[in-house]
Amino acid sequence: MAKQKMASFVLAIVLILGANISFSAASFPTLLTRNFWQNSRPTKLIGWPPGDDPEDISPSPSPQPAPTPPPFSDDGIKGGYWPSWLAYSFPPSSIPTLYFTHVFYAFVGIDASTYNLSITQPDDEWMGNFTATLHAKKPPAKALLSIGGANSGPGAFSGMASDPDNRAAFIKSTIATARKYGFDGLDIDWEFPSNPDDMSNLSVLFKEWRQAVKSEASDSGKPRLLLSAAVYFASSFLFDLPRTYPGDAIAKYVDFVNPMCFDYHGSWDTSVTGEHALLYDKSSNISTSYGISSWIEIGVPPKKLVMGMPLYGRTWELEDPKKHNIGDPATGVGPGDNGILLYKDIVTYNADHHAYVVYDGDTVSEYSYSGTDWIGYDGPTSVAKKVEYAKAHNLGGYFFWALGYDMNWTLSATASNAWEGIY
Repeated sequence: MAKQKMASFVLAIVLILGANISFSAASFPTLLTRNFWQNSRPTKLIGWPPGDDPEDISPSPSPQPAPTPPPFSDDGIKGGYWPSWLAYSFPPSSIPTLYFTHVFYAFVGIDASTYNLSITQPDDEWMGNFTATLHAKKPPAKALLSIGGANSGPGAFSGMASDPDNRAAFIKSTIATARKYGFDGLDIDWEFPSNPDDMSNLSVLFKEWRQAVKSEASDSGKPRLLLSAAVYFASSFLFDLPRTYPGDAIAKYVDFVNPMCFDYHGSWDTSVTGEHALLYDKSSNISTSYGISSWIEIGVPPKKLVMGMPLYGRTWELEDPKKHNIGDPATGVGPGDNGILLYKDIVTYNADHHAYVVYDGDTVSEYSYSGTDWIGYDGPTSVAKKVEYAKAHNLGGYFFWALGYDMNWTLSATASNAWEGIY
């Protein structure tokens, strides 16, 4: 079996700091950016008093809302983030809810001056459609609104969480938005809290947010909104300024968290090949198994951990085509967009180039190579093994980043079947 070489100290610093990797436009320079919407379309600030919104745009027609699904399922979470900027080519109606119980609308931002949610015109057009479509499908799926992403920047979240009035404005806006468009829950993707004060303030935010959604549900008679958070792969950031997520607050106030278990290696270190979402790494702590165990160690119940998996790979150019194992010398990024290939493109590439495909049991990952091109990714075998790991460790479920990147739902079906014990 191939063995993973130890990442360099510099690489470790970059990874542990979460320096614009994972769920980020930095990792996907063009695929994940939605700035063309934000710069060219008017936005709405949800939470403003009626009539005071300077861009009060009526929502476009969408399907009539179906009954809201129950707030939580004991069967576990089979999740996926839906990139809203792909709406016209990949609408919500394309999502097969047979494979997904929870689908996240990615993303809406927050206004850095008011701390209300900033809703673009396409958001306003699609969010009602998103929730109604998912609720009307058979089986229905829960629809959650994900707030943030790397494009929002950590500063806006830090400013919001640090002040009681700002937190109150944010919380009020999120609940109003969720109820207006029919969402079942709210998901915060703060990339990333940058110091211990941010972590402390995040703890307070979770507490106040939970109290608010509980109170709103009591007043409205509607099911309580779910609360979740997309978080770093591990519970602590070990370099620069050490800081740890508030495990106690997560255990008490958050329904579940989504550790982003990918982007461990990539274009920021092209000296050797690397598996960017490996389950095990004998040479370092940069692995999914380490990350998951670190969350449990700070008191987060396993059932509140939803393990992330990528529907894309990262590529390298080999220094020597005869040396093509994990950790072998490389000279740069390989095919794709700055060394990134979606899974559906990997399958096509492998077929077109008659690539050799390898499953590595030591790391639980897959890779392919052809000439000097090398691609590390999750394939059917590694996905099934990872889901088995999640089940064996009593995790709450798994999620994919991102829907629309699969090849004919191959990995989505594989994961769902593994979770259900269907082979």
